[in-house]
Amino acid sequence: MNCFSPKLRRTAPMRGISRMELVPPQPSRTNGWSWPPQAFQVVGWLVLGYLATVSFGIYIPLLPLPWKLVVYALTGISFIVHILAHIAVVTIDPADVNVRTKRSYSSPTALFDRSKQTHVIQELHCYLCDVNVGPKVKHCGVCNKCVEDFDHHCKWLNTCVGGRNYWCFFVALSSALLGILLLVVVILFIFIQHYLDPDRLRTAPQFDSIMGNGTWLVFLPLAPLKTGSAGLLILAFVTAMLSIASMLLLGHLLAFHFYLFCKGISTYDYIKRQRQKEARNIETGNHHGAKINSEDRQNQETSIDCEPALSHSSGTCKFDSEGPPTSRLSQSICTELQNINKSADKENTFHYGTDTPTNNPAMSDDKSCKLDTEEAQTASEKSGQPVSGMQDPLGSSVMTPDDT
Repeated sequence: MNCFSPKLRRTAPMRGISRMELVPPQPSRTNGWSWPPQAFQVVGWLVLGYLATVSFGIYIPLLPLPWKLVVYALTGISFIVHILAHIAVVTIDPADVNVRTKRSYSSPTALFDRSKQTHVIQELHCYLCDVNVGPKVKHCGVCNKCVEDFDHHCKWLNTCVGGRNYWCFFVALSSALLGILLLVVVILFIFIQHYLDPDRLRTAPQFDSIMGNGTWLVFLPLAPLKTGSAGLLILAFVTAMLSIASMLLLGHLLAFHFYLFCKGISTYDYIKRQRQKEARNIETGNHHGAKINSEDRQNQETSIDCEPALSHSSGTCKFDSEGPPTSRLSQSICTELQNINKSADKENTFHYGTDTPTNNPAMSDDKSCKLDTEEAQTASEKSGQPVSGMQDPLGSSVMTPDDT
């Protein structure tokens, strides 16, 4: 059993029912120097050391005067300010005052039972730290302590950012962005001057003893080392890509904290609002989908109810036997439609295969109608009286005034 899995180390409230009701006690982290360090923290220190080395040891010494002194001063100030702010934000303990006063960080926290308390902090009391806290305090699951004016837990600093160290974090972020911006400008200047006028980059006295423009010196003026143009440009390209990536990340983070500062909220408040907005959108979408489904269901029921009435009305026609010729014409049309429907129903009962039916009721009806018409015409000819009538629009029968 792995006792250091994320599920067992988590102390913040989890969504739904937790599989583990008891959170085992464990010691809290004092600050960013507490062991073990985070992987992002180690990467951040390595990148900072690399950028400082190539800035002060390789590229700034190649600049001509007086720009060399100006860049030395600006980059040096931003680097020193960043180092001091970085150390301060990592060293300061952001925990709540009651947590810092009550207990030692070497002792483990209290046992938390999720079956008794749903959340770690309820009614301004933390059941893990066992202290009363303020309204803006949150218990960090990574540091395992209550943080005053909690903003976020920074993996690059290996500590929480709260009310006690937030401004140190802001200064460290701003100074790092300024220093990297200056380094990118210096590298671009060296790239351009290397192809346009390389002599402007060889103003140091150590270049007087070197013949040709293919050899360059780095780590001036204390420990000059010779290198070629290819090595200098490749290192400058790698440094520029790393600096631009770092500048984009830091710039995005700084702009985000400027936005939070203008809104008067913290990162934790922003995340909570975003989650609440997503939950409302999901509920709205579910409600809209249920409404559409109910409307579709009602439409289906309406169409099912209308079908029998429609079929019944289409198959039933009643007219008075006595009336003007137009009414009898309509009666004849309706009678013909009934005959067609009957013949279609009979055809639907047949098997649609290779065999074809021999009898066709519609044709027999047509023949009978024609025979009746011929007989009527013959009788009229014998009696000498003309038959007054009108032709059925369907062309299957002749209607006379005496037809009932």
